[in-house]
Amino acid sequence: MKAIILSAGQGSRLGSLTHNRPKCLIELNGRSLLDRQLDALAANGIDEAVVVTGFRDDQIEASLMRRGEAGPRVRTLFNPFYQVADNLGSLFMAREELAGDVLVWNGDTLVSETLMARVLANRGQDGICVTIDRKDRYDEDDMKVIAGEGGRLRAIGKRIATGVNAESIGLLAFRGDGAERFRHAIERGMRTKEGTTIWYLRVIHHLAQNSAVWTLDIAGEQWGEVDFPEDVASAEALALQWDEARKAKAA
Repeated sequence: MKAIILSAGQGSRLGSLTHNRPKCLIELNGRSLLDRQLDALAANGIDEAVVVTGFRDDQIEASLMRRGEAGPRVRTLFNPFYQVADNLGSLFMAREELAGDVLVWNGDTLVSETLMARVLANRGQDGICVTIDRKDRYDEDDMKVIAGEGGRLRAIGKRIATGVNAESIGLLAFRGDGAERFRHAIERGMRTKEGTTIWYLRVIHHLAQNSAVWTLDIAGEQWGEVDFPEDVASAEALALQWDEARKAKAA
């Protein structure tokens, strides 16, 4: 399996933290968010990743050079439209990479190695599978989900008002014909009047209305999304916890 990591954005909601660096290079206990994503892939046997870059792509290239021989093998793909198109634009630029078994991962989502292992081990729902978590309440910034019987996705979006029972964590797995279905849907979506202004999960929502799209519930696993300054402290605490556990295991 290959991973596509969407890291083109600046992350302006993080204020001065991303004034002159992309969000994916925020450091969490001494390692960047992007490094930690690549480490989680390598720890689970994923040896190929495509990072879609945009804002300060030179810094991302330099960061990847510093990784040296550490896996996985990484290629970058520059999205020149990152300032005027939402993340559907990044996936449109990377659409040729959507073939076979592939992960699509938001560049601002931190996940544990065990969570990633669960996503990769989930072979019972081929096609398209959205990783979800559950909580008691959902706010306006959550990518809300309605998951139906058997884990089938019924709806996904930030503006869902009723029936919400989960949220997307920003990590999707495509197997079988799933990546091809998604690629064709992206191409159709980008040809609409609103194409440059929508999230790629809007495309997933529309696919789910006419064909099977599945969800994987990872309740109890550790992850974090880095969108606001307060999220950085939470993500750093997770990173510190994982680093300490790794040290203890190696001792």
